[in-house]
Order: sequence, then C-alpha cells, then structure tokens
Amino acid sequence: MHIRDWPADERPREKLLARGVGALSDAELLAIFLGSGLRGRDAVTTARELLQGHGPLRALLERPPSQLAKLPGLGPARACLLAAALELGHRHLSAELERGAALTDPQAAGRYFAQRLRGLEHEVFAVLFLDTRHRALAFEELFRGTIDGAEVHPREVVRRALAHNAAAVIVGHNHPSGNPEPSAADRAVTARLKQALALVDLRLLDHFVIADGPPVSLAARGWV
Repeated sequence: MHIRDWPADERPREKLLARGVGALSDAELLAIFLGSGLRGRDAVTTARELLQGHGPLRALLERPPSQLAKLPGLGPARACLLAAALELGHRHLSAELERGAALTDPQAAGRYFAQRLRGLEHEVFAVLFLDTRHRALAFEELFRGTIDGAEVHPREVVRRALAHNAAAVIVGHNHPSGNPEPSAADRAVTARLKQALALVDLRLLDHFVIADGPPVSLAARGWV
C-alpha cells in the first residue's frame, strides 16, 4: 500500500499539518525528506530500515553527505537535502544568539553549545562571551583534548574575555562517551573558573555538558 492510500491522519505530511512537527516519529520525519521508498517499500518503511541499519537518527545525520549518498534509499540528491535541512536548523539555533538580542532563555545557550559540540570525537571546551546585556559577542573553542578529557586554563579564559570586552561568559564542553553526567573534574574546573573570572569582575553564568540527551546545566544544579 502506498502512503497516499493510508488514512489521512496517518500520512506524515497530513499529520504534521494537523498536529505539528512534534507529533511525527523519527522515521516519519525522515520519510518526508525521502519522498518515496525503495522498490516495494513505502517511504516510512524505507526510513525505518535506514534508522535500524544506520541509526539512530543522530548517528545517521552526523554522517557527511558523501557517506549519506551511499546509503540505500538516499543517493546524492536526498543526501544534499538532508544536509541542507540540518544546516538550516543549526543556523536557526545560532541566530538566537547572533541577532543581537539579549539572552533571556538560558536553555538557548545550551542548545547552541549542543549544536556546536555534539558529535565531536574529542573533548572540546568552548566559551560564549557576552556583553553587559547578555548579548553574544563571540564563541570560541579554547581547549581540545582526548576522548575523555581536556585541560582547561582559567587564565586563558580570562584573557580572551578581556580581549572581547565581555561582562559575562557561558562555558561548555562535550563528553564523547555520551554520558552527560558532570564529573568531579567538571565541577572543580567550574569553581576555578568562577573564582578566576570574579577577580576581574566577570561573571560565569553557566557551564553546560554536552552528550547524549539534552544539555546538562551545572547552574541548574546549583554548581555555578
């Protein structure tokens, strides 16, 4: 049976329009980009097979377009479409912090760090520099490490903050292992950073850990 023969409220596009994009499963969202499936299969079935064989969704979409193009049911055109859609999402998240508006939603910074750091094979420690109205000034990846750690130098964070004439910073790093739980070392470096920044009247607003699942805020746990 073709998707067009399904009940209207079960077709991915009609469901999206009627109930919103959040109502769709990963396979249904992917099926919208596929348009059609492999011979003898509809787009949703093909999408499910892609996710079962090459997923989950994040692992699938983190592949470069040249690899996506080789997967069954995709090809160059659909691979480019998926890569372009993903980049549009990234740029939309970036715009939350780059359009000059004050950062009023703390979770927006977490989403931004996730977009920049998730999926990296090595640990990276990055800093978002903010002005007195908490508008983004710059984002820098300051320290790179191994698969399980990166050495952080508070003095360098302070130096870069002063160079940007920042009033506050938000920091974040990724856990390539996928475990989002902050370590004792994460808490220790947060305390050292807060102390070093305070010496020159700079505020540490938050420290995000990026791994599987949503970003983990150390400030939300009372550790900043």
